[in-house]
Amino acid sequence: MKKILLILTVILVASLMMGSSSAEGLFDIFGDDASDNVNNETNFVVGFNAEFPPFTYKDDDGNYTGFDLELAEEVAHRNNWTFVAQPIIDWNTKEVELNSNAVDCIWSEFTIDGRENDYTWSDSYFNNSQVIIVKDDSGINAPGDLKGKNVEVQEGSSALQCLNEKNESLKNSFAQLTEIREYNTGFMNLESGVCDAVIADVGIADYHLKENFANSNLKILDEPLSYEQYGIGFKKGNNDLKDQVQKTLDEMFKDGTVDKIAEKYNAYNIPEGLIHK
Repeated sequence: MKKILLILTVILVASLMMGSSSAEGLFDIFGDDASDNVNNETNFVVGFNAEFPPFTYKDDDGNYTGFDLELAEEVAHRNNWTFVAQPIIDWNTKEVELNSNAVDCIWSEFTIDGRENDYTWSDSYFNNSQVIIVKDDSGINAPGDLKGKNVEVQEGSSALQCLNEKNESLKNSFAQLTEIREYNTGFMNLESGVCDAVIADVGIADYHLKENFANSNLKILDEPLSYEQYGIGFKKGNNDLKDQVQKTLDEMFKDGTVDKIAEKYNAYNIPEGLIHK
């Protein structure tokens, strides 16, 4: 028995010295499933934020789903890839996850505007807007009314980027800008009076107001803070994968698959935001 353990130890050390891929191969010999969720030629690993309903989220059964994930899964199916939905717990690390090859792409209500040079992008496929959510009786009716107010946005979000890069003077007029981990917290804070407004993607706002805060007195202001577009973000220079995914997504638009999936999310105005070529 000791001889067997010694041999296994020697093999493991040698494998680790040869690199991680060799180590994975060793574990495969013993039937380990560690390779099921890693980036390789047969897996299509999609990084996403599970707090971005209705595009990417966890449903009541504990499954990851949403408009973007359904699109990504269909792309994987048509290319005979194994689809892997990989939640990124800390959204601030999304670029690190991509550049380290932990994920193949970021497909999660991902705004192109302001990030054009940070990733290799697919064509834009969805029109989005950043909106302001307030209480009905707040007296806030336009972005300018946020002066002196406490505002919340999700950390690492396009809403935060929009304030930093396009609306700095407005941001500087706030009494306080708080970055939160998830938008559900922001809406609860708004309802309880902890903050005066939340800024979010319109899809997220529509979802939360319909599903989680239907009986509240929260509303979306008519005037958006900005308009933008969603795309699929790939590691810079990964044009081969981007081109293959784009080709497949184009086919899905042409044969009506994208529209069919979007119709499932009609309650959140997803079909209206699609960008058809």
